Amino acid sequence: MTPLLQGLRIVEGSAFVAAPLGGMTLGQLGADVIRFDPIGGGLDVGRWPITGDGKSLYWAGLNKGKRSICVDIRRPEGRQLVYDLVGQPDEGGGLFVTNFPTRGWLDFATVKAATREDLVMVNVMGSTDGRSALDYTINCAVGYPLATGEATREDPVNHMFPAWDAMTGVSTALALLAAERHRLRTGEGQLVRLSLADIALWMVGNLGHIAEVEINGADRPALGNDVFGAFGRDFRCADGERIYIVAITRQQWKALVAATGISEAVQGIECERDIDLQDEGERFRHRDEIATLVEPWVAAHSLAELAPIFDEERVCWGRYQSFRQLVEEDPRCSEENPLFQRVSQPGIGSYLMPGLPMDFSALPRGDVRPAPRLGQHTDEVLIEILGMGDSQVARLHDQGLVA
Repeated sequence: MTPLLQGLRIVEGSAFVAAPLGGMTLGQLGADVIRFDPIGGGLDVGRWPITGDGKSLYWAGLNKGKRSICVDIRRPEGRQLVYDLVGQPDEGGGLFVTNFPTRGWLDFATVKAATREDLVMVNVMGSTDGRSALDYTINCAVGYPLATGEATREDPVNHMFPAWDAMTGVSTALALLAAERHRLRTGEGQLVRLSLADIALWMVGNLGHIAEVEINGADRPALGNDVFGAFGRDFRCADGERIYIVAITRQQWKALVAATGISEAVQGIECERDIDLQDEGERFRHRDEIATLVEPWVAAHSLAELAPIFDEERVCWGRYQSFRQLVEEDPRCSEENPLFQRVSQPGIGSYLMPGLPMDFSALPRGDVRPAPRLGQHTDEVLIEILGMGDSQVARLHDQGLVA
């Protein structure tokens, strides 16, 4: 945690990936993020992966560094407690992030009237038109699964990484900071809405896929493991290890040719075809011929033999690794990397946790803080922020409004 956003307090009502990730990012930047959940936990309290005794590693991973309170939000008195937290009048308050449906008690106008005039509220949605959606139902609609996998395969190929959730989470943090900056300058609060669908469409457009259809009349085909528009492909080493090699830039191409000793053969292809393989488009068009040159060289070397040669020549390459291999064998996923610290997570145990991936020269990264136990800070928040006495807090517990 770095203290860049110290003084900001964000109240978060969330589940799953995008909104919790947005809140966690703000928390790792130094904001005080208070997540409220129903008593007993919300929709994601048991989301997989889980430990042997049912603790959610997913929930712990997306809520690091937050404070947790449990409130019965089905009752008006419980909802009022949330309003009271959001509506605290200090300069860094009045900030609310949620991906819950914004109707009824969470309608922006209702929340604003119950909290403060300059409320900044960020609402994360699934689909722009209001329909329910998850990363997987958005991803299937924006083209990528049909352009993934082998060209001979007719079925779509999904990927397991929730890319649109991840991008929406970071965009949520950015949206809140932009709106808070606007409030500092003008005194005006606002509602910011963003959806997984729009984030996906934003990037599909930014990466040229929409223009490719409208300008070129082309629909991106599935290319297996090849990189579109340049040279990139997977190869198997002598010891069975599989690697991926990419040559997009001229320097990457020059490095690959030098490392594998195929310069003369490359010149032969260029003369025979009257092409210049310094051009990345030509490398893509003739990728199969290039692969026939690279493949036997890789197949003749073990990973241990190949790695120092490629690294010395500055070839752009990577090893295919399982999650287990990543954790056990890759120094980038270890405490050698300042991103990570070994932290004890209450109820789960000690394991490697990432902090903020941004490295600010003016401030230290700070310690990585674990996720709270569900409801761990309920009493603390009621006393510290809402100014309640012990007897008031005890009464709320007796009434079943908090836990």
